Amino acid sequence: MTRRTEWPGADAAGEEAGPAYAAEPSRGPSEPGRGAGFGEGAGRRSRSRSSGSPSSSRAEKGEPRDPAEQARNICLRLLTGTPRTRKQLADALRKREIPDEAAEEVLSRFEGVGLIDDAAFADAWVESRHHGRGLARRALVRELRTKGVDPAVIDEAVGQLDPDQEEETARELVARKLRSTRGLDRDKRLRRLAGMLARKGYGEGMALRVVRQALEAEGEDTEGLDEPF
Repeated sequence: MTRRTEWPGADAAGEEAGPAYAAEPSRGPSEPGRGAGFGEGAGRRSRSRSSGSPSSSRAEKGEPRDPAEQARNICLRLLTGTPRTRKQLADALRKREIPDEAAEEVLSRFEGVGLIDDAAFADAWVESRHHGRGLARRALVRELRTKGVDPAVIDEAVGQLDPDQEEETARELVARKLRSTRGLDRDKRLRRLAGMLARKGYGEGMALRVVRQALEAEGEDTEGLDEPF
């Protein structure tokens, strides 16, 4: 008999993960007809079973037919466990072919009740990525832009990062990496340490100052290190 097959890994947004039914078993050449199971009646049932419309298939899977309800479910799933920006959610709805009007309605509703809050997202992102990864303002701005946060919101979020705290974080980063550069000549140490700070978004002037002071503390001759690297 036909067996319904469950397909693990089906997309949470309701995308098709695979065929809904296993193949019908074939009838051997020497087998006589065994009732309606393999005869003409079975063919009619098979055709009837496979001729359902896509909408009826979605209904069988329990998916809502209303685009706004679909958008709401998608957003709730994506927001479970991690905040998202409005643009991230809008991109996800577009990818799942939710009509723009329904997507805009749901996103505005979520924003109105505080489930979407780009300002809070940006503040938390700056706090987490600066203290967790040591990223400076420049790198934080780049990351928030890729997530679709408004430039004015980004400026306000990174503006809360104290310049003294930023420089202190740069010193901590250099101190952690300094040991691994011992044994190299001075210029290689400079390039390696300053390059690490540059990748994390620190400006050239601050990076050079912090690295020079760290090398001086180890007894390195830093004459000439005022030149840009």
